[in-house]
Amino acid sequence: MIHLKPEVTTHNWVWQFLGWLFVGLQNSFFGPWIQGSCVFVYHKDRFESSAILDTLQKYPISTFCSAPTAYRMMIQEDLGRYKFPKLRHCLSAGEPLNPEVMDRWREATGLQIREGYGQSETTLLCGSFRCLENRPGSMGKPAPGFDLKIVDDKGNDCPARVEGEIVVQTSPNRPVGLFSRYVDDPERTASVLRDNFLWTGDRGFQDEDGYFYFVGRTDDVILSAGYRIGPFEVESALIEHDAVAEAAVVSSPDSVRGEVVKAFIILSPHFTGDKESLVKELQDHVKETTAPYKYPRKIQFVDSLPKTVSGKIRRVELRQKEWSS
Repeated sequence: MIHLKPEVTTHNWVWQFLGWLFVGLQNSFFGPWIQGSCVFVYHKDRFESSAILDTLQKYPISTFCSAPTAYRMMIQEDLGRYKFPKLRHCLSAGEPLNPEVMDRWREATGLQIREGYGQSETTLLCGSFRCLENRPGSMGKPAPGFDLKIVDDKGNDCPARVEGEIVVQTSPNRPVGLFSRYVDDPERTASVLRDNFLWTGDRGFQDEDGYFYFVGRTDDVILSAGYRIGPFEVESALIEHDAVAEAAVVSSPDSVRGEVVKAFIILSPHFTGDKESLVKELQDHVKETTAPYKYPRKIQFVDSLPKTVSGKIRRVELRQKEWSS
């Protein structure tokens, strides 16, 4: 049974490292080995999208799993120059993958990207398995052995298309692979393991066919003038624009609305226009793609975004800087 250490501090950073080590071994080694597969390891000091594409083209790699950040960088390359004769199965995990990225990858390679969802506290909870229709933007359906639900703050099931918290049913049958507790932190353990659920702290919804969709971490959801805004939807809209390579959306303090949407944007290397005029263009694009109230009232162009070792964007770091300044 797995025991996890609580949130990392300067004194327990080693627990975070061990947590990521376990997740990496589980996803990259144990899973393929259980299936009798050969594992191909390619190491460089820093990620280079062209080098990865060259590797996929040169070697007989049939299944490729990577973080959304890698796919977002690779679609900036001229994918028409590459052929992947052996590649047949593409996976993404770590954080949600923008539907626009999936569409561009499929158009260039003919391959779909299938998503998976889980946490350090669990194994794979949900996935776009090959036996299912792959719906861009969805993380699929629950993995075997897990009873996954969308509930309100009282634990009641939410209707289709209604946002709530993603929970795992823990009773009467506790799923195999679920962590047992946070080490030396009974209060935090009790806060997430209660009412016969594991409360994941992630927001999402289901469609009418039982497909799950990720909205964001509970702390990431932006409350602006009474509206609830999920950062992932705004980020996906921004990614659709040709000038945007990557985007991260967080809340920013505002004297009138309490908080507003702010977007940190890495421009595409192909962009050569004027940044000032691009701001309004991006704002109008988000209004048209999502809803008028969801557009980023603040936009900042950056050269890089803070990320975890697995490639997840650390929105919490961006948000803390916004609210501490």
